Amino acid sequence: MDKTMRRFWILNHYATTPKTGPMLRHFYFARCLKDKQTETTIFAANELHQTGDTVDTYGKPYLRTEEEGVPFVFVKTSPYEGNGLSRVKNMLSFFFGLLRIAGRYAKIYGRPDVIMGSSAHPLTSIAGILLAKRFRVPAIVEVRDLWPEAIFSFGKVKMDSLLGRLLSAGEHWMYLHADAIVFTKEGDVDHIKEMGWDTEHGGRIDLGKCYYVNNGVQLKDYYESIERDRLKDQDLEADTFKVVYTGTIRPVNNVGNLLDTAKLLKECKDIQFLIYGGGSQLEELKVQAEREQIENVVFKGFVEKKYIPYILSRSSVNILNYSQSQYNWSRGNSSNKLFEYMASGKPIISTVKMGYCILDRYQCGFSLETDTPQALAEEILKIYHMPKETYKEMAEHAREGAKDFDFSVLTERLYGVIERVEKD
Repeated sequence: MDKTMRRFWILNHYATTPKTGPMLRHFYFARCLKDKQTETTIFAANELHQTGDTVDTYGKPYLRTEEEGVPFVFVKTSPYEGNGLSRVKNMLSFFFGLLRIAGRYAKIYGRPDVIMGSSAHPLTSIAGILLAKRFRVPAIVEVRDLWPEAIFSFGKVKMDSLLGRLLSAGEHWMYLHADAIVFTKEGDVDHIKEMGWDTEHGGRIDLGKCYYVNNGVQLKDYYESIERDRLKDQDLEADTFKVVYTGTIRPVNNVGNLLDTAKLLKECKDIQFLIYGGGSQLEELKVQAEREQIENVVFKGFVEKKYIPYILSRSSVNILNYSQSQYNWSRGNSSNKLFEYMASGKPIISTVKMGYCILDRYQCGFSLETDTPQALAEEILKIYHMPKETYKEMAEHAREGAKDFDFSVLTERLYGVIERVEKD
C-alpha cells in the first residue's frame, strides 16, 4: 500500500461483501474512501447474521479477502441460532477474536491510523476502543442501533434491573472513551441528554464529538440495477395501482395491518397490494388472506435483493410498515429501505410518525399519526386520487431527496469525522 494512504479499520460484527449479504454500509464507505487516500479494512464475523451462512476460514483465526479492492477480514466465531445463549457466545467470540488477531494482522498489513467500532451490539465498539488504545490511535464509535435502549423497548430487560444498569454503564463507558460518536439516526444524540450524560446536564460527554451520518443508498448501483436486474412478474407489469411492501414479515413490521387495509379497499378493483419478503409470520398471514378471501393481496415471498430496485420502480406507492408500539420512533429513521424507496421516485407512506421526519422534510410522502388500517387506507386513496401533476411532484421530491443520502455524500460526512479525530 502507498505509504501516504491512511489505514482505517472498521469493526462491524455483521458487515458483508456484496457476495455474502446485504449489510453493505461499510463496503460502500470503503469503496468511496479510496478516492480520499484512505484504505479501509472491514472486520466482520464469519458467521453471517442475515443469511445463516458461514465464511470458511479454513481452520485459521481469520480469513482475509478482497471485494472490488476493499479488504475484508472474516474473524472465526462460534455458530449460533436465534437470540439465545449461542448468540451471546457468538458476540463474545467476535469480541475476543478481534483482540486476539489485531496485532498479528497489523504486523502483516500495517497498523491502523483510525479505528471505528460499529454497533449493533456494543461489544464491537468496546473492542474498537481497546484496540485504539493499544495502537495509540483515535477511536470512533458508530451507533447504528441504540443498545441497550432497544432491548429495554422490547421488554426483554428492564432498565432498572441489575443487568439493565450494567448494560447502561457499559454504554456510558463506550461514549465517554470514544474520540467521536457517529449516530445513524438524527435524534439519537437526544438519548445522551435524556440520560444526563452530557456536560450541560452535569455529565462528562461533550456533545461536540457527536455526529450524524445516516444510512443511505448507492444511487449509481441502484439505477444500474433497475436496468440490469429485471424480475419477470406479471403483477408488476399489470396496469394497476400497486401498493408495494418489501422487507421482513415479522411482528415489528406489522404486515398484518396491510391485510386489514386491503380488506377495506377490496371494492377498488384497480388497487393491488404486493408484499415481497419472507419471515416468521409469512405462512400465518397467507392462511389469513386465504381464510378471509383477501384477493387484492399477493404474497411474493423472498426475492434476491438485486431485484428490489426494479420492483420499487414499478410500484405506485411504497409502504414503510411498522408497529408504533414496538420501537421508539421519536429519534428518526435510518432504514436502508426508506432511501431505496426514495430513490425509486415514488411516493411513500409510513405507518408511524417518526421524529426528524424525512418524509415531511422532503415532502415525498405521508406519515400516519395512528397505524390503523382505516388511516392507511385513507392515505392510499389520497395518493390514488391525487392529480397527476401533484403525484409527479411528490415522486420527484423523493428522487431528489435520495441524493442527500447517496453514499458519496455520506462518505464526505464520515471523512470529516476521520479528519477531526486525527487533528485532535
